Amino acid sequence: MDTRYLQSFVAICDHGSFAEAARLLNLTPAALAARIKTLEEEIGTPLLTRAGRVARPTEAGVRVLERIRAMLKDARSLRAIANNDEQLGELRLGVATSTLAELTPQLLKRLYGLHPTLRIYVESGASTYLYNRVVSRDIDAAIMAEPVHAAPKGFEWLLLKEERLVLIAPPEMKDADPNHLLATQPFLRFDRSLRGGQAVETYLRRHGIQPQERLEIDTLITIAYLVRDGVGVSLVPDWSPGWLDSLGLARTVLPQATPMRRMGVFWDANGVNAGMVRTLLEEARHLPV
Repeated sequence: MDTRYLQSFVAICDHGSFAEAARLLNLTPAALAARIKTLEEEIGTPLLTRAGRVARPTEAGVRVLERIRAMLKDARSLRAIANNDEQLGELRLGVATSTLAELTPQLLKRLYGLHPTLRIYVESGASTYLYNRVVSRDIDAAIMAEPVHAAPKGFEWLLLKEERLVLIAPPEMKDADPNHLLATQPFLRFDRSLRGGQAVETYLRRHGIQPQERLEIDTLITIAYLVRDGVGVSLVPDWSPGWLDSLGLARTVLPQATPMRRMGVFWDANGVNAGMVRTLLEEARHLPV
């Protein structure tokens, strides 16, 4: 049974759409549909139903979905073991999108220094998405914001760093009062459903600031580029000071104390790769924060 076809089935279940799964897998919708047809013929029963643009697993599809996820995980580990000198398998790591500029590259560099043949599968996304991926054991660990709720039994979260809020603005505004800019300039808001966005909302409410909101988005890197291009100003966690400075932005520490975004590692403490995750945590302690 071709693992690519199994991965196609999982992708459709995860995203609820043939079109979105095809885009992520770099396939045409017709090619993806052909894969599913072949897989259903091999298994002997329909696995998906379609209603308009929405696709959902059938009852049979639901029964086999978790088994297929486990098969794909085992297949990745087998490939890694067969091609590596060390019997490490594959570490499946989720990373919050905002960590891609500095934190994740620094951590991966240290890991590869210790284990040059280690194979790592990296998946990026919002912290809420990564939390669910860890709990469902689709990935071993995630570098992400602190979970909103207490971790389920067998899962742990360790703090790596706290990020204060900073105002970012076009360079010509570097000497202006931060709160005045927040109240008068077009405001690019970090998504309020995320921990960092909630910290921003807390600050604005605490200081009675009603921003001139232009946009709300869940990607800090996009916000930074828009600020650079003069689209507006923003209040964001100070997630990557060096990278922000390289864009030439005015990055201003707020005059009052601000809420913090707490970033750390969330992982399955009893998972098959728990030992490697602990190595990752040990290396993370040596990173500059």
